[in-house]
Amino acid sequence: MNPTWKEALGAAGARFNATRTDEIDSFGDAAGELAAAGDATVVAPLTHLGVIRVGGEDAKSFLHNQLTSDINHLAADAAQHSAWCSAKGRMLASFVVWRDGDDYLLALSADLQAAIAKRLQMYVLRSKVTVADAGLVLLGLSGPQSATALQAAGLPQPAPMKSAAADSCTAIRIDEARQFVAAPVERAAAVWAKLAGAARPAGLPAWRWLDIRAALPVICEATKEHFVPQMANFERIGGVSFHKGCYPGQEIVARTQYLGKVKRHLYRLRSDAAMAAGDELYSDAVPDQSCGMVVSAAASPAGGYEALAVVMELAADGGVRLRARDGAVVSAAAVAAAA
Repeated sequence: MNPTWKEALGAAGARFNATRTDEIDSFGDAAGELAAAGDATVVAPLTHLGVIRVGGEDAKSFLHNQLTSDINHLAADAAQHSAWCSAKGRMLASFVVWRDGDDYLLALSADLQAAIAKRLQMYVLRSKVTVADAGLVLLGLSGPQSATALQAAGLPQPAPMKSAAADSCTAIRIDEARQFVAAPVERAAAVWAKLAGAARPAGLPAWRWLDIRAALPVICEATKEHFVPQMANFERIGGVSFHKGCYPGQEIVARTQYLGKVKRHLYRLRSDAAMAAGDELYSDAVPDQSCGMVVSAAASPAGGYEALAVVMELAADGGVRLRARDGAVVSAAAVAAAA
């Protein structure tokens, strides 16, 4: 995290995690912030996400040939979910993609940003493409007064999966209730102050819980290369195009779709025990291997913990346990589509 931005957040009351020192646990009232996320307007520094900028005259065709979504038809004011897969069709990273003029901006888990940027650069070859850190800070805004908060920051509220830019900042609406606000590092503190004047500051646990409620999985270091996109419902949120040309893993992703061979699907989990991305899940119905993996997790406003996980259908029906066959009991409910 940029030191100046971290200092500004500290001065605003942010309380950083003792282990993951770039992540904010709260602004002094973790339980209250989590409860407010459910129906009030909150703003959270999304320090768990980073942004890659892909530019150059071949940027569109380059990304179209690498990512799972249809970049060729991404309009100037639109946003997309997307993923980058290995040759085996497993997701290396998940993204929210939007445009800045002729450039493309990719928001992804911060712990993957450097490695993914380096790997993308390896595929550039002779293409006229640049791949770099975008130098942007992401803020998450959610709730019924979001439009008022955006107006205070000099930004309009775009429609879902659209973007709107003003004065070097961009609002990207990722669902009915939520948006990212992307601001240059040097403007982040000022934009934060304006948003926080109209929305309650909240830590990352509140935002992660909102991701879980919206059934939006985020691939991170702990879960990379574990799931084909359909396991994480990416085809349901517009993150996979089945009408475009080839991209890494495309044959496997297409075969999975058309032959219906996905045996693992996205579930919401509840447990009294804390869960974390990458935690293995077990079931007596699957005696010879783990039956799934937690994708993302957060404390629940109702008490206990909630998570998104990819789980075998057979196991979910037969009971799931966390991290070991005698681990904490977890309840699982299938996610039919993004909420």
